[in-house]
Amino acid sequence: MSPVIDPSFVTKGAEWNIGGAESTPATETPGGFGNILTGQISKLTDLQNHAADASQQLATGQATDPTAVVMAVERAQLAMQLAGQLRTKGVEALNDILHTQV
Repeated sequence: MSPVIDPSFVTKGAEWNIGGAESTPATETPGGFGNILTGQISKLTDLQNHAADASQQLATGQATDPTAVVMAVERAQLAMQLAGQLRTKGVEALNDILHTQV
């Protein structure tokens, strides 16, 4: 049985912060970009898992707040879309660098 959804999850401001330079100072993350990327992917996975759990609870009738479920699913969808766009931009930038003639 999955845990009950915490309705305050929807109102927490930190979950909306998908991550940025100001939220993760370089002095706190030894290893640099790789650790930041790994942390953000971990957060994305957590959002996806939370949305899946919330959807399952709604389907089984265990969810008490359907609005919280919809918000969790939408948050996960938006985060995944952003991750996909960032990946695409990163690949395009890498291709530009590799095709630059010196």
